[in-house]
Order: sequence, then structure tokens, then C-alpha cells
Amino acid sequence: MLRLTLDMDDVLADTHQKLVHIILNEFSNTLTEQQLYSRALRELLHPKQLNRLHKIMDSPGFFADIPVKEGAVETVHRLSHYYEIFVATACMEFPASFRDKFDWLARHFSFIPWTNIVFCGYKSIIQSDYLIDDHVRNLAAFTGEGILFSAPHNLKDTQYRRVSSWQEVSELFLPIK
Repeated sequence: MLRLTLDMDDVLADTHQKLVHIILNEFSNTLTEQQLYSRALRELLHPKQLNRLHKIMDSPGFFADIPVKEGAVETVHRLSHYYEIFVATACMEFPASFRDKFDWLARHFSFIPWTNIVFCGYKSIIQSDYLIDDHVRNLAAFTGEGILFSAPHNLKDTQYRRVSSWQEVSELFLPIK
């Protein structure tokens, strides 16, 4: 059985949506929601705002209630009939996220065994046939085929096959009904 590894943030979980909500409701700025989805936040926010956002992300509870990407649960469940599914999340940057992420995955993707969840730094350690991730740096170090999941911070990247929704993942990896 082929292995399919999935990133969590901005692939399974709509982390960017939560960040946009925080910026619009808790930060003093003139940015619109549309602007916050058009480019990487590091290109749009003042360094002090980015620092504040990182502190928020590293606080317990931040990752506990992030919305699931539309279609992710159903598609991943269907994929699990054809692939060995792993989740690899680079959570070392935000150590407070471990418990939240583990509980979030158990709540939304209970059919993925805990043995198939990898908390890591660089994803170069992952041995899989495919990796779906939103960060090019993770795909560059990966030895299988990397698939780039569209996110505001990677819209200009062109070196990887790209998917923009779980419907597109389904079309790419699942047999025709």
C-alpha cells in the first residue's frame, strides 16, 4: 500500500482563516480580509504584529479550535481505503501546540491511528510516497513526490504540482466513482 503523508496546518486545518480572524478583530491595521488572503502574512504585517501573532500561536489553546478545511475529513477517510495515511506536522516552532494538535487530530480524524501521527521539525525525515504540504521548504527536502496545497504564502511558487482544495486531492488520488 502506498503511503500518503498530509501536513496539518493549512492543509487539513484552516490555520490561515483563524489568523485572519485574529488580525481583523484584535490588531490595529487597515488591511482587508481580501488582502490578508492575497499574500504571505510576513509580507503584509509589521514585524511587531508578526511577533505578536507568533506569541498568540505559541499559547496553549490556539490550535485547539482551528476549523477543518472543507472536504478534508471525508476525502482523507476515503483515501485511507487506498493509502496508508500519515499526518506530519512541524510543530517544533510552537511547542505549546503539541497537545492541541494531537487532540484536534483525534477529534476530527479519529480514523488515523496515533501511530501514524508525526510531530517533527523538518519533514526530510518522512519516508512516504507522497507529501501534501503548503510549504515549499518541506517539499524540497522530501524524497517522494511533493504536492503543494495552495495557501496565500505559496501562490507564486510553481515548481510543484499544486492542489487548491480537497476536491482536487480527491480527483488526483482517488479512483473515479
